[in-house]
Amino acid sequence: MDFMSRVAPELKEILTVFPPLSLPEGLEAARQAPAISIEKLESVNITTRSIAGGDGQDMKVKIYEPTPRNGTKLPALLFIHGGGYVLGDADGSDGDCQEFAQEAQCVVVSVDYRLAPEHPFPAPLEDCYAALVWMTKAADELNIDVSRVAVAGQSAGGGLTAALSLLARDRKGPAISFQMPLYPMIDDRNVTPSSYEITDERAIWNRGNNLAGWRMYLGEHANGEISPYAAPARAKNLSNLPPTYTCVGQLDPFRDETIEYVAKLAQAGVPVEFHLYPGAYHGFELLNPTSEIGKKAKNQYVQALKKALQPQHESISI
Repeated sequence: MDFMSRVAPELKEILTVFPPLSLPEGLEAARQAPAISIEKLESVNITTRSIAGGDGQDMKVKIYEPTPRNGTKLPALLFIHGGGYVLGDADGSDGDCQEFAQEAQCVVVSVDYRLAPEHPFPAPLEDCYAALVWMTKAADELNIDVSRVAVAGQSAGGGLTAALSLLARDRKGPAISFQMPLYPMIDDRNVTPSSYEITDERAIWNRGNNLAGWRMYLGEHANGEISPYAAPARAKNLSNLPPTYTCVGQLDPFRDETIEYVAKLAQAGVPVEFHLYPGAYHGFELLNPTSEIGKKAKNQYVQALKKALQPQHESISI
């Protein structure tokens, strides 16, 4: 069946105007594409800081705080942007991070990690770990509650979220109370049915781009034994990971690896919530924010974060 005939009607129009991405040859052009202007919310204060990254060099983080603050410690979210491990930056997630801060009443730290292929694994992950450690050490300055620290990201950001949860657990690092790896890029093997199925260049992210993205991210590791911190789908032990929320579109090449990850989490005894969206492709809610399915998906994961970060003695309805 033709890819476009399977796409939900309200998600089709953007695909007729969105320029197809082809990696690796289109990487530099994609990096130079003009950024989309994002409205600044009056209810959220945004600051930029420089902290030590995974290699000890300066790394930018953006901090989003709901205003006004009354002095009460707020929960926190480390947000990790997407982009196939090779694209994107913290600025591109201003909209999402403002929404998380406002709706979940949390302090969001968005990390501008180094990108492959210039900085392959483990550089991006070590930058994210450095940001997590910095957040918890700066808890008094940020006025955050270290018992309520979540991690979230989309696509490659979702992959780094899943990897960071594994790494923090195994290093006995800062406690993560909740993880939200949304349609995560977690399996370098590309052998699932959905990986073979989603090949159309209009699919936003397809098999060809995924193969190229993994080659660039793994670098010299590609021909050796692949660490589960690089590709969390390879992890054999998912016990003692934080409660998890995730979702994926039915027409996303990551569909099956996400479903398998959810099953493994459930089998390991990790509380997990999962949503599959029919007729939806990779990043559909970001590209179609006013569509009904896009609004539904975004609202569901924002509310999941809000619920997870509430003090345990409180309850909210979603």
